Amino acid sequence: MSGWNENNASHPPDQGEDWLMVERVRGGDNGAFDAVMERYKRPVLNFVYRMIGDASEAEDVAQDVFVRAYRAMLKPGFRRTTAEFSTWLFQVARNAALDCLRRRRRHPAESLAVLEAGGATIPAGGATAVEEVMARETGNRIAAAVARLPEDQRTALVLSEYEDLPHDRIAAIMQCSRKSVEARLYRARQFLRERLANLLE
Repeated sequence: MSGWNENNASHPPDQGEDWLMVERVRGGDNGAFDAVMERYKRPVLNFVYRMIGDASEAEDVAQDVFVRAYRAMLKPGFRRTTAEFSTWLFQVARNAALDCLRRRRRHPAESLAVLEAGGATIPAGGATAVEEVMARETGNRIAAAVARLPEDQRTALVLSEYEDLPHDRIAAIMQCSRKSVEARLYRARQFLRERLANLLE
């Protein structure tokens, strides 16, 4: 499910316009940064949540993503890349999510509790109470399984399945080859098929 289709307009933002907004931020226009943050906060939050598996913590990490992005934009040597702005921003988001996961490894008991809990999912409108409970339980099991993937496989899977990004974009975000992305996606999907076999029957 794409972050764009679910939470934004029916088409992705204009990337050239995004970089123009960055130039305005560098010129001291904080309103331009607010506009960028408003445009990308849902896709970034969705991505971070899928990476770390904890809805409440995802809010803090997503905020950190935009703090990092803002500081990077204001650095004297900052230059726009040849990639799309969203590719650069997802790189920042990935680094922030991985930093969060590294911090968790220092507290393994707390980390395991988060993984087993999964996260809250938003049921579709009009569902009955029973359907909502079943959807939540299914969502929690999927979230917990995704959270157990190695970091590189999880990143590739989240960007592909939830952000609906093509393999070339994922490769740019992860700074690896397209074939590496495809291999990681294959291993991730294989793991999930085995882990969630009873859900797929």
